[in-house]
This record gives sequence, structure tokens and C-alpha cells, in this order.
Amino acid sequence: MLFSLNRRQFGVALMALAAVAVAGKSQAGTLDDVKKKGVVVIGIQGDNPPWGYVDSSGKQDGIDADMGRAFAEYLGVKAEFVPLAVANRIPALTTGRVDILFATMAMLPERAKAVQYSKPYVANEITLVAAQATPINSNADMSKFVIGVPRSSTQDTQVTNNAPAGTEIRRFDDDAATIQALISGQVQAVGANSFYPQRLNAAKPELGFEPKLHFMALYNGACTRLGDKEWNETANKFIDQIKSNGKLASFYAKWMKAPVPIFPETVPGVPFTVQ
Repeated sequence: MLFSLNRRQFGVALMALAAVAVAGKSQAGTLDDVKKKGVVVIGIQGDNPPWGYVDSSGKQDGIDADMGRAFAEYLGVKAEFVPLAVANRIPALTTGRVDILFATMAMLPERAKAVQYSKPYVANEITLVAAQATPINSNADMSKFVIGVPRSSTQDTQVTNNAPAGTEIRRFDDDAATIQALISGQVQAVGANSFYPQRLNAAKPELGFEPKLHFMALYNGACTRLGDKEWNETANKFIDQIKSNGKLASFYAKWMKAPVPIFPETVPGVPFTVQ
């Protein structure tokens, strides 16, 4: 399966974001509120396949979308998705626009100060990706090129921390814009997640995009509001259930083309339960 957004798909994603921003009709609440309303409002990325994206028919898709629909089914309600840009994910949760995030939320200690993570449900790897002919063999080599990253993302953090002082880093609104910047030559390398090479090579296979530097392995979790024990416990029970009943394995086979990895029992600085 090739994961690339054409202009129509990207337009659909932008319209979805604009509609949400204007309407502002979804308000987060307690679990009882959600069950009474019959809808759980889920924050998700709108432009980052195979994690979360809007397909050509306007439907939310990807592993996070499948997770969100399964979570809604677990609660006995319908799923309402709010597509979010990278930088808007945490604010959407903390201000009550969404009830929960299934939004490619890598587990990082600084983020854990703002949101409550669940147990991990998916793994990811953060790398620097460039065309095969681009000579990047060490962190020092980054200073010779313009590097693109999605603003406020894990890629942004890792490139910023590893690049030599003076490296030109260009920050874009989301993954799709970052990928397009590399394809169009605005930048010569990008901070990437596991699926950037596949998307880039679908667009320009002759360039042979590949990981040049490996920064870190990450795990993603669902996010709820800090201190909300009921939401956190519910998210963890849901994740335990789909791990045990094979549903997570089916999502992994569909989207990641791989078996479910062994997840860590702990991540430093990131509690999985309300303390």
C-alpha cells in the first residue's frame, strides 16, 4: 500500500481543519457525559498516513483512526474525529475540544507534564531522511544542508538537539508539508518517522530516499487530561483488551505490515497511570 496525499486529499484535510476551527461545536466532558451524548470526540492527525489521515472520500483513516473507532465501540458510542496539526494536538485536549488523543503522540517526558499518557500501543522510529546521493553520515554533516521538520514534533526536537549550531532548520505546519518541502527541493533532508521513506519514494522513486541518521525509538500512547483518573483507566483497559483479543495485531498487520512489538513496562519520565 502506498501512502501519499494528492492535492484533493490534502484539500479535504485542510477543509476538515477549517470546519472544526469555525464550528467549535464539540466539547469534551466526563465519561458519563460522553455516554449520554453517544459520541466520543477524538483528536487525530489529518495528514500523516498510515498513522492518521483523511482519505479522498473525506473519511478518517489510518491505524489511529482504527484505534479511535475501536475505542468508541468499547465505550458503546460513536466516534467523532477532529483532524489536528502537530502543534495543535495538546491544546485541543487541554482546552476541551476533544475527549482523547489518538494522534501519533510519542511518549516524551516534557509532553507528560501537559497530558496523561496511556500504556503504549504502537512503536515508531525517528530518523533523518534524505536522497541516497545526499552525503550525510554523521550529525556534523547536517550543518551542510537545509533540514525540514514538522513544527513542535518529535522530529523537530531530535533534529534541533542533534544538529550542529548554525544548521538551518525550516519548520513546517505538518508532515505533509515537510515531505513536500523535500520533494520540491526546499530542503535537502527531513526529520522523519518510520513511514517517511515510503511516502517519499512513492512520489520520487528515482531519488531513493533513505534514513541517514537514527535518533531514537519511540512509543505512542493515547492521551487524556492530566489528573483525570477515570479517562486514563478506561484508555488503559481498552488497550489491554485489544492487545489480548488480537484486535491490535490486526491493526498492525493492516497498517504496519508487521507483528505487534514488545512494549516497555515503563518509559522514563512518562507515567502510564494517574499518579
